[in-house]
This record gives sequence, C-alpha cells and structure tokens, in this order.
Amino acid sequence: MSEAVQRATDLTGTLILKHDHLFLLSDPFGDVRSDQRGLGLYLGDTRMLSRYQLRIDGQRPVVLRTGGGASYRNTIQMTNPDLVRNPLEKSDPVAVLQRQSLGIIRERLITDAFEERIRVHNYTLHPERCRLTLGLDADFADIFEVRGVARQARGTRTAPRLVEDLVGFGYEGLDGRSRQTWVRVSEAGVRTIDDPDDAASGVTLTIDWEIPPGGDRSIEVRVSGEVLEPEDRRTRTRPGTAIAGEDPEAAHRAWHATSASISSSHAATDRAFRRSMSDLRLLVDPGPLPGERYIAAGVPWYDTLFGRDAIITALQLLMVRPQVARETLTVLARLQAVAIDDWRDAQPGKILHELRSGEMALAHEIPHTPYYGSVDATPLWLVLLGAYERWTGDLDLVDRLWPNALAALDWIDRSSDGNGFVAYHRRSDQGLINQGWKDSADAIRWADGRLAEGPIALVEVQGYVHEGRREMARLARRRGEVELAERLEAAADRLRSAFEAAYWLEDAGTYAVALDGAGRPVDSVTSNPGHALWSGLCDPQRASRVAERLLGPTMFSGWGVRTLAADMAGYNPISYHIGSIWPHDNAICAAGLWRYGFHEQASQVAAALIESTQYFRDARLPELFCGFDRTSSPYPVPYPVACSPQAWAAGSAFLLLQAMLGLQPDAAAHELRLLSPTLPAWLPDVRLENLVVGDAVVDLLVRRTDGSTGVEVLRRSGPLDVVVRV
Repeated sequence: MSEAVQRATDLTGTLILKHDHLFLLSDPFGDVRSDQRGLGLYLGDTRMLSRYQLRIDGQRPVVLRTGGGASYRNTIQMTNPDLVRNPLEKSDPVAVLQRQSLGIIRERLITDAFEERIRVHNYTLHPERCRLTLGLDADFADIFEVRGVARQARGTRTAPRLVEDLVGFGYEGLDGRSRQTWVRVSEAGVRTIDDPDDAASGVTLTIDWEIPPGGDRSIEVRVSGEVLEPEDRRTRTRPGTAIAGEDPEAAHRAWHATSASISSSHAATDRAFRRSMSDLRLLVDPGPLPGERYIAAGVPWYDTLFGRDAIITALQLLMVRPQVARETLTVLARLQAVAIDDWRDAQPGKILHELRSGEMALAHEIPHTPYYGSVDATPLWLVLLGAYERWTGDLDLVDRLWPNALAALDWIDRSSDGNGFVAYHRRSDQGLINQGWKDSADAIRWADGRLAEGPIALVEVQGYVHEGRREMARLARRRGEVELAERLEAAADRLRSAFEAAYWLEDAGTYAVALDGAGRPVDSVTSNPGHALWSGLCDPQRASRVAERLLGPTMFSGWGVRTLAADMAGYNPISYHIGSIWPHDNAICAAGLWRYGFHEQASQVAAALIESTQYFRDARLPELFCGFDRTSSPYPVPYPVACSPQAWAAGSAFLLLQAMLGLQPDAAAHELRLLSPTLPAWLPDVRLENLVVGDAVVDLLVRRTDGSTGVEVLRRSGPLDVVVRV
C-alpha cells in the first residue's frame, strides 16, 4: 500500500529544478522518495511524481558531484559501490564488481516536462552486466498536505497504466478534476506494477544491459503532467498535446539582456548580484491568464502569486527591471477584490494575499482562490504604482489603473480604526490570524510573551499607508486632481502626527510593533520599526534611537537584524518570526537607516548580508536563517524549511544598492538624482549598465576613493540629467 502524505519539516540537502509552474525537488542523488523533505515533481500546487528512484544492480549509486542547488538544468555524476554478483548468474557468489568501475551520469532539464538522460559507462577491461531499475509513483498530494495540513478526505487514485513506452498514473480529485502523470522511457524494459491489487502502488521499470569495455549505454526519461477540467475527466491512454512553453535557456538569456546589469570588483557583492538576477528569472511564472506573468514568492512552498511578496520584489527591482513592476501592478489590479467575501477575507479594493490552484483550493477546502488576508499588500500596491511612475514616467498605466488606486484608497479609509490607523482582524475561520508580513500565529506579542489580541494595527503598515497616500497625492496632482491630492496629503499628515503619539516607546527607545484591539502599544522590540524608517514615517529626532536599537546587541546578531530582540520573552532564534533573520527585512531596515542618514549602521547590516552569502549554497540568500549570535555561531545557520531561492531575499541586494547610491529618479523631469551616494569601506566600486529612466538609458561607474564616493557617467542615451548631490 502507498504511504500517507508525509509532512515536510526539513529541506536540507535538496536540489531544485524549475521552469514556469513545473519544479522538481530531489535529494542529492537525484532521487525522489518519501521522507521529511517533501520531495517530488510538482506542477503548480500538485505533486505529480512522488517516487523516482534509480538503482544499479539493486544498489544506490555513490555521488561524486552534484549539480547546483536551483536552476532549470543540472548534472549529477555518480559511480557504483561494490556490487555482489547475482549468485544465480555467476559460479562465485562472492565476486564483486569493484566500486568505481562504472561512471553514471544523470543529466536533467526542466522545460514543459522533466527530462533526464541516464548514462552508464563501463571503465573495466571486460563486458559488464548492469541492471538499471527506476521506481516510480505519483501520490498527487496537494502542496498544503505536504506542508502538514490534514484532510478529512482525498480523491481516488486510479491503477497505474502500462502503454507501450509509457507509464501512466491518474487521480480523480474532489474538485472534479482529473490529474495525470505520464512517464516515457526511450528503451523498452520490464515494467511491473508493485502491487497489481493496489491502485496506489508504484511501478518498477527494469532494464538489463551488457556494456562492452570502454562503452556506455543510456536511456532518456520524460515526465509530464496534466490537469483535466471536469468536462474532460475521462482517463486518457496517452498524454495530451502540451502547449510548448518558453525555452528556459532562451528565457534566461532574454531576461538578462533586457535588464540593467550590476557588477563590482568586490567578489562577494558581484556574485550576490549575479545569483540574485538568475534566481529571480527562475521564479518567473506565467499567468494566471495568458499574457500575464509574475515573480513567484519562492520554491518549494510558495511557487505562486503572493501580493505582498510580488510587490516588494518589484520595488526592489525597479532600478534594474521596471517591467516587473508593470506586470505585477497589472495582474494584481485585475484580481483586486470587488465584493465582501468573509470566507476569503475579501473586501472591495483589497489586493490579494495568495492565489492557489491546487485541489484543496478548487474544492473549497481552503479559501485561496484567491485569499485576501493581507493588511499591507493594498497600501504597498499604491507605493509601487508611485515608484514605478517615478522610474518610467508611464502615465498611461497610471491612468489605466487609477480606478484600482481609488478603490485601494477607499479600502484603506474603511479599514482605519478610530485613531486613523489601518488594522486587521480575520473574518475567515480558515484565514490567517496575523496578516502582516510576520503572519505566523505567534508573531505579534508583548514583551512578556503574551500574544496580542486584535484588531492589530502594525507599525510598518502605517508607514506603507503614509507613503502610499503621499505617492497618490503626487500622481493626483499630475492628473490635475488637486482636491484629491490635498485631501490625501492632509490624511498623511494626520497619520504622521497620530503615529508619534501612539506608537513611541520611550523606555525601549523604539516604536511599538503594533497597537492592539484596545489601542495599547504592544511593547516588544522588533525589526518592524525599520520599515517605518524605510517609508519615511518616523520623526527624525527619534530615528537615531531606532537605529541604535536595531544595531544593539539584542537585535543585531552579527549576521543581521533579528525579527525579535533576544531579551524578549519567547525569543527563539530557530523560529519563523520571533528571533530569526530575514534578508528582505534587513534590506528594508538598511534602506530606512540610509534614508535617515545613518550610513555606517546601514553599511553594517548590508555587509553582514553580503558576507553571509559566502556560507549559503550557490551564494544564495534564503528566505530566512536562524538568529544565533555570531560570537557563538561563526557561520549563519540555515532555517530547516526556508525557501531557496526566494524572491524578496534575492531582491534584497538591489534595494541595498539603490539605498547606498541614493538613487532618486524623476522620469517626468528627465532627471536621475544621486543623493549623498556613499559606498561603504568594504565596497570599492559598482558599475551599472543599461539603467533606464523614462526614455533614457545611462551607464554609471560609482567608485570609492580616499574615503569619498565619486560618480562617473560612462554613457547616456536619451534626455536625462544625472545630478549628484553630496
């Protein structure tokens, strides 16, 4: 019988291949098997292949070198262990094929399907018999099941089908859809169903080879999956004709060719930027409708559209790829809520939190079709619209999305409490308790460890609202809507005044993480006030104390700013939100510090992030890592189930650089300002090429010499003044 869906609790040692909505999560051997890592081939939210195990003469090969941690292709080089001869075939049952006699290579590629070539080379002086087996199975688990959500019932698996060169697996879901997986092999072999009486049993493919001395044999495997709508539920005997997707290699080349490039003589920084750009392209997903696309939040758990994550990533990338912002704004506007739906925490004007397309969502077991339980995505969408226009001067998009902007502003007004602060509380019994970026149930707490009770008005959300209103007021003036602009500016001013009175914690020297349902400041010391610095909401006279607290010993670990101070009750460096370190959070804090002139402190955060990349696989910043102090932990410690790659972690380096250079675009005025550009002592130079502002393109070289930072314009095409203000 097939095993129950095992909850994923550890991603250690996994390999990821991804293109579009298809991704493979395997172990370092290239295998997929049932364990605590959630291994499998996934199409969107469904695991289409849950077992894919290679054996040579019944033994697992030995890995010599494995491929990169995440890409659309990789190669795994292997060899054989000592192999005992089959006593039925040899007179001497103890004779062995010595280890390292065979070379085994697994070459793999993700396109619209998973493709693998398995090649075995005989390095002995004699012909060698070799039995290759592939164990196959498909459990069609929903991604939420893999993450640990228990279901009262599941759909029905159909018996595996063996058709010529194909192995087929099927599943009839509770959402009325049929999901099918097809495995095609290039060489005929013995195919056996592990248990013919069990529809949920796997299939074993066996191929016997005799490989001449110095020779090799190979097979090619192709695995594809499809989801059939209710009107086409019939079980196919062959896979349907797939619509050819974009070639991954061509897609990645085009991405880099149409983005600004960043380079530096500082090796770690240069490597971080190159890795981040590649990871961000890897995370691009098409849809939800034809012609649309977005950057998914992260692999493996969040390979879908998240409002908050997509917006922050787009903000981070404006300097190098403003196209992402346009795509993000457009798709989120189309999916903006237009009615009250408590099951999905939706209200008119609200920007979505998360969109899912798996069986559990489509069967209405979870409200993610889409789900709107995010308090910050809506004001952040306004911030992005304003920032995008500053870089591009694209008033046509602003005009087209202006009704969405007005609806978002109305939602903000309706969601404000009696003091004018935007607060949240969930309406859906399947929704999130906490609806800011720290959305785990235990994230918002008092200094003594008690959980705060809502409605909750988060400190960072007030900053986003303030910035969003300011940006919309500026755009309203450009559109000639002076009355609206004045009303928004007045609301932003009132919010700023009320904020200082309500959120400041004099004894702690920082702002409260939130106001609770009774309007009391929740007094735990967190990283959240760094976001209020980023948005410019904080009083300049108090900003220095916030900076001091963020870089103090209880908040700054040496590897980054913790989400929760180490002297708070309930602090846990291995938690998701109450003591860990998040790269995007640190980049936002650093950008906020730079905004208020605290360059040395911001540089300290940036240096820690860049240095930490040297200790993570492929120089990739993960979603988060543990908050252990550097004095006791000389290396950053991975969080066991962090997404990697993850979008706003990859985008962090670009936000840091934009802050360091003080880049202030004004496409309407054909001007790019660099306000007090300051490279830290550890970063000697940065070169930016193909930077787009409006209709102009510029190349810049920024270099640190004798303690000061200079800017050189290397190339300029189109109307643009580059202004450097020290």
